[in-house]
Amino acid sequence: MFDNNDDHQAQRKPLMFYVLIAMTVILLLNTFVFPMIMTRQVQVVGYSDFLTWIDQGKVKEVSLSQQSDQIIFVAADDQGQEQLYKTAVFPDDGLITRLQQAEVRFSAEIPTQNNVLLSFLISWIIPILIFVALGRVLSNQLGKRMGGGMNALSFGKANAKIVADKETGVTFADVAGEEEAKDALKEIVDFLEHPDKYAGIGAKLPKGALLVGPPGTGKTMLAKAVAGEAKVPFFSISGSEFVEMFVGMGAAKVRDLFKQANEKAPCIVFIDEIDTIGKKRDGAGAIGGNDEREQTLNQLLTEMDGFDGKKGVVILAATNRPESLDPALLRPGRFDRRIPVELPDLQGREAILRVHARNVRCESGIDLKEIARATSGASGAELANIINEAALRAVRLGRSEVNQTDLMESVETVIAGYQRKNAVMSESEKRIVSYHEIGHALVAAMQTHSAPVTKITIIPRTSGALGYTMQVDEDEHYLMSREELTNKIVTLTGGQAAEELIFHSITTGASNDIEKATKLARGMITRYGMGDFGMVAMETVTNQYLGGDTALACSSAYSEKIDDQVVALVAEARKKADSILRENESKLHELADYLLKQETITGEEFMRILNAPPAEKTEGE
Repeated sequence: MFDNNDDHQAQRKPLMFYVLIAMTVILLLNTFVFPMIMTRQVQVVGYSDFLTWIDQGKVKEVSLSQQSDQIIFVAADDQGQEQLYKTAVFPDDGLITRLQQAEVRFSAEIPTQNNVLLSFLISWIIPILIFVALGRVLSNQLGKRMGGGMNALSFGKANAKIVADKETGVTFADVAGEEEAKDALKEIVDFLEHPDKYAGIGAKLPKGALLVGPPGTGKTMLAKAVAGEAKVPFFSISGSEFVEMFVGMGAAKVRDLFKQANEKAPCIVFIDEIDTIGKKRDGAGAIGGNDEREQTLNQLLTEMDGFDGKKGVVILAATNRPESLDPALLRPGRFDRRIPVELPDLQGREAILRVHARNVRCESGIDLKEIARATSGASGAELANIINEAALRAVRLGRSEVNQTDLMESVETVIAGYQRKNAVMSESEKRIVSYHEIGHALVAAMQTHSAPVTKITIIPRTSGALGYTMQVDEDEHYLMSREELTNKIVTLTGGQAAEELIFHSITTGASNDIEKATKLARGMITRYGMGDFGMVAMETVTNQYLGGDTALACSSAYSEKIDDQVVALVAEARKKADSILRENESKLHELADYLLKQETITGEEFMRILNAPPAEKTEGE
């Protein structure tokens, strides 16, 4: 509370400072500038000059001002231009006779009403308008500093984007690869379309559904598809939009959001990244354990309990961190359903590719299943990016249709980055990279459970890789045995093993291989029960959908034993890789020389050379 009030005062001081400056400027203008302008417009002359100009015929019109006790007249100057003059009233009984003899028009009214109006505008109206305009500008600037162009009337308003039922443009047909999630949401759509069917049996609509999964899997698109299918208004707001600098503003926005939703029921309310305001309450956020975020969360819990589910207001929320949400938010009666939106499998990836390929001109015969097999672990957003990268490549090469090569190259672009065509490696470095990559491929091919090699290249990529070996499984795997994991580690050590076997030295090129091998080996020991500890978890996953970070769940004594087992497991895999390469050293040389010449070879070329009988030596060799 104290810190927030300090921030409020810090924002108000600059506003008052600028207001004082504006008032000072206006005062100076009224005192010095505007009177000078008016002085230049009406010149003061003596009464004797006035009489002389009448006799000379220069005076054209005269008016007597009763209020200011002045004579205002129009006379011609030396250049013949008419100017406005004024002089003091002097007791002169013959003035009227003189004016009549000179045939000068005279009256008791001021003939310069336009100038009087101009004086009024300059003295009062224009300064007021300047003051109001300056105030609006300063208010907008202050609102932007506070996060979003707010003003005093918009405090507590929820900035939810309201999308009409026919403007979402998304239906379940546009969402592929998430069939289980769609099935769970179709019931909500059916309830919104036919509420009487459920009311007749006494069933109630779930108040909320929580969509959880990795980034890019289509959680927001699923929420839009629910609204598009049910043809109801769709409210979309991010959790971060509830977080405000002023205490109580977040809770006020929650109240306003649910008020709008009740007015437009039935409707869908979608809160993206709900973990921003829905984190577990620990009492350590502020003095007394009640900070702004907790007030917002408490208001959200109250509103979800208070609204009537029969009206057809459904709350959908999305998060990548379900483990961080407050238990009160996840209990039945608030978010009744937790719907996983996982990474797509092989069939799901192929379906997603087909959805995004509908808007791209492709050659006939495109094999999207091959692309799906090559993108294991890719999200829907990454697959959409692959299609777009393929289309961009086709345009760069001057073609009007996307072919299979474009798609495969786009897969490599997403995985390893663009080719560094201007990167120049020395022949010695290219030779080392060639043996390194063939070492991976040869070790993988000689193991029964390894995925087949599909491509090997020594062309540098923008990700930092000087080369890579692509392996693609024929089928989708959901479980991996100890032997398969061990073979993966052996394959990862094959690159450095080939370097040491041929060049009797090792380089920094195996840093990524070492990191992956260590991570796999540690997982086998601490989480998969494949070490000497049996079925005991030594590590726990703390962030399932954002990187899969782990935390030790054992004492320091066991930590040392874990490290020893990981080192032993990787060392054993390295010995196996050394053995495979020594047994096939001639093929290692043959394949490395071929790759060095070609720079990129396919899996078919690799297997053809590997399975070919050794060339017979001729006499004299």
